[in-house]
Amino acid sequence: MDPILIILIGTAVVLFAIIVLKLHAVVSLLLAAMVTGLLTSPEHIFEYAVHSGMSDQEALSLSGTAIGKRLTMAFGNTSGKIGILIALASIIGTSLMRSGAAERIVRGLLGLFGKKNTSLAFLTGSFTLAIPVFFDTVFYLMIPLVKSISVRNPKKFSLLLMTVIAGGVMAHSLVPPTPGPLFVAEEMGIDLGIMMIGGLTVGLVTAASGYLYALWANRKWSLPMRDTPDISIEDLKQLSGKETKELPGLFVSLLPVLLPILLITGNTFSKMFAGGTRLSNIFTIIGDSNIALAISAAIAIILLWTRLKEVRIFKKYITESLMGAGMIILITSSGGAFGQMLQQTGIGIRIEILAANYQMALLPMAFFITAAVRTAQGSATIAMVTAIGVMSGLAGSGLHFHPVYLALAIGCGSKIFAWMNDSAFWIITKMSGLEEKETIRHFSILLMVMGFSGLIAVMILSRIFPLI
Repeated sequence: MDPILIILIGTAVVLFAIIVLKLHAVVSLLLAAMVTGLLTSPEHIFEYAVHSGMSDQEALSLSGTAIGKRLTMAFGNTSGKIGILIALASIIGTSLMRSGAAERIVRGLLGLFGKKNTSLAFLTGSFTLAIPVFFDTVFYLMIPLVKSISVRNPKKFSLLLMTVIAGGVMAHSLVPPTPGPLFVAEEMGIDLGIMMIGGLTVGLVTAASGYLYALWANRKWSLPMRDTPDISIEDLKQLSGKETKELPGLFVSLLPVLLPILLITGNTFSKMFAGGTRLSNIFTIIGDSNIALAISAAIAIILLWTRLKEVRIFKKYITESLMGAGMIILITSSGGAFGQMLQQTGIGIRIEILAANYQMALLPMAFFITAAVRTAQGSATIAMVTAIGVMSGLAGSGLHFHPVYLALAIGCGSKIFAWMNDSAFWIITKMSGLEEKETIRHFSILLMVMGFSGLIAVMILSRIFPLI
């Protein structure tokens, strides 16, 4: 069966199960993953595995693996990547909110930027933080602040949520040293300095367009704040009514948020500029995202205990945070399993073949190839890797502009279309208390707007400043 037809069937199954049958997201995603896996032939799996860099023997072994084991492996791979991070992030978020630390940070932000400029502060802050740190980590650390500030003015909840997304999400695909743009730059022989400058320039355009969409969407759709497993709206209101002297100090409140960012950033740049040194070795350990968030979680737990000093309530809050995290891990791992089953159909190879037989302008071609792979299988990084496999051979042949523009077009294309096969879709849905259709409006379409505005910016810049 053609991979495109399998993708369509898998997509129809997950949408039908969630929208019509009203099944839980975990059940719906696993059902769609199983159907997709059953429809995928061993030949397609073998071809996918070889194309992914496996040896013939490894590819043959994967193609002969039963659907149950392949599904389990795919589920486990996603859980291994995000499971510990989500659990730790949930503890940090709950501790920040329950201790009053998030409220203290919000009051500091309001005092520094003023109420009118809060959304811009969130936009620029998340954009800056997401350059060295993965977007999901930035989101985990920012969502408690979004909730704490929105309880004062619930009408701004969607605006602040979208500014965090708009600020952080494009850096993941445009600005090294995150893996996607780093890989693309290396494969195309683009100087990292040029890639960073280009990514920052286009990233500012996309962030601005995302901000404009956020303003429009905030006026058009009402997005209510809802109780989430980590904290209720009533509890947030009680914390917001406290006097500042009853809250933790600003420095200790900021520490669980800033410390992991500093450690992860230190790890990133120590590898780039001080590789092999003792400092680099230290940062390799403490700058690992799991270890950095574990240190932050320990500080946040101590902060929560010093504010409560009551064992029963302390244990209740930590237990609630872990129970909420467990459901998020299940959903995101199921979404990841579905995405990997889609990848094993060989959809990336199929799109490469179609692209080779379909002639169009190089920049839009690179953009739409990446967008097609991202929509089909859910991973922005894999979409970029697939696209560069198609475009790298064309990059050196008669280009009338610097290849950095080709890399940036690929980065912008990787933002389209993020939906239910993307783990970030479910992280945002569950941590923000959204329904699926609300996430599509406030996340998926937001990314589309930013992706297309980025493509337009890249095409204009390549014409005005070809850099050759």
